Amino acid sequence: MNAKLTFLGAAQNVTGSRYRIEANGKEFLVDCGLYQEREFKERNWQPFIYPPENLDAVLLTHAHLDHCGLLPKLARDGFRGPIHCTAATADIAEIVLLDSAKIQQEDADFKRRRHEREKRKGPFPEIPLYETEDANAAISQFSPIEYDETTNIGDDIEVTLYDAGHILGSSIALVRIKQNGEQRTILFSGDLGRWDKPILRDPTILEEADYIVMESTYGNRVLETLEDGASKIAEIINQTVEARGNIIIPSFAVERSQEIMYCLNKFLIDDLVPHLLVFIDSPMAVNVTDVFEKHPYLFDSEMRELIREKNSPFDFRGLKLIRTVDESKAINRIKGSVIVIAGSGMCTGGRIKHHLVTNISKPESTILFVGYQARGTLGRLIVEGTPEVRILGQNFPVRARIEQVSGFSAHADRDQLLKWISGLKKPPRHIFITHGESDVSLGFAGLIREKTGWNVSVPEFKDEVTLE
Repeated sequence: MNAKLTFLGAAQNVTGSRYRIEANGKEFLVDCGLYQEREFKERNWQPFIYPPENLDAVLLTHAHLDHCGLLPKLARDGFRGPIHCTAATADIAEIVLLDSAKIQQEDADFKRRRHEREKRKGPFPEIPLYETEDANAAISQFSPIEYDETTNIGDDIEVTLYDAGHILGSSIALVRIKQNGEQRTILFSGDLGRWDKPILRDPTILEEADYIVMESTYGNRVLETLEDGASKIAEIINQTVEARGNIIIPSFAVERSQEIMYCLNKFLIDDLVPHLLVFIDSPMAVNVTDVFEKHPYLFDSEMRELIREKNSPFDFRGLKLIRTVDESKAINRIKGSVIVIAGSGMCTGGRIKHHLVTNISKPESTILFVGYQARGTLGRLIVEGTPEVRILGQNFPVRARIEQVSGFSAHADRDQLLKWISGLKKPPRHIFITHGESDVSLGFAGLIREKTGWNVSVPEFKDEVTLE
């Protein structure tokens, strides 16, 4: 048995998920994501270390940008094979990639004009990483498969996708490779969700695999429960309304925005907060919400019950779905408190920056973070208490109330990651810990080793291993 696995992203860092497998004369990737930490962004611009035209396929675990965001560049540079993923992932990734291409183009234009004005050059080329036509090329290569459905992707190479419970359509990928009468399995966790989350079903626990590539985003902490997080949000909303401020929530357009809508809807049903106007100021989040309504078979039982009772969290009183720039600008002219949910979740781009400009220096307003903030992002700087931040080329003092609630994370925490790995009925040959900041991944690997005695390691960027 001889197969080769190369770690090309999310190796001792969080974003840029990408793994390459070579076996039986075939080459394919699991994920092809964008790096979002500032210190690693130059990797997005580097040429692929393998010819994309030689790849036979891509397995896409889910539609977050750090897992799918380099697919347009891959297609532009010569990849022509199928991109296997669930139908919901294909629908969401189409929205995410087109939005990313638009942002790439707008950012390049904005930076070019600013640098010309300031007579300087930035660290990255002042051209788009890719454009809309590249995104459309990648989208045309999506080849949807359903959960529990086995698909052949090459000579004696099969893949089966299972529900990861992370975002709508997210997958755990089990790859089976047969050689000379032997079979080996490689299990890619993708990003694992949490048990008892709203809207989605719980992650699938698999009982056997030879090799496991496993995420560790929150491998060093236990997150607060959803109930505790929701209670904290209700308290923050009420206190901010009393101070006559706005509640600004940077939120990922995929899953997190829909979960916050679910939470606010429950608050209103139970009369726990004032009936404020709630703005979803993200065309992408609005479009993703449409995809949720297209795939109700992926919902958990509680969500299906809400819909049956005509209490859909995607259509409650006071909810305003914002699509145009003019509608977005008009929000800042409203007198009285409002809730604004806008992307991006780490404040790296999108309309959230404009709402931060308006609110971050107002002591009466609250900036409420409900998701992970990667090292080097604007969101991380704000959460860490930086007294002044640079937004859209200008410096602003941070005077707003800054809060972070972890109960809404889409990632399994340390105990839930251990719960998932403990489902194995026999020891795997090796576990590779990825998708976490270096100290977190190393610590989590040590914890698994201590509890199980299994072979565990934390690969570095470009590490290559032979799976014997």
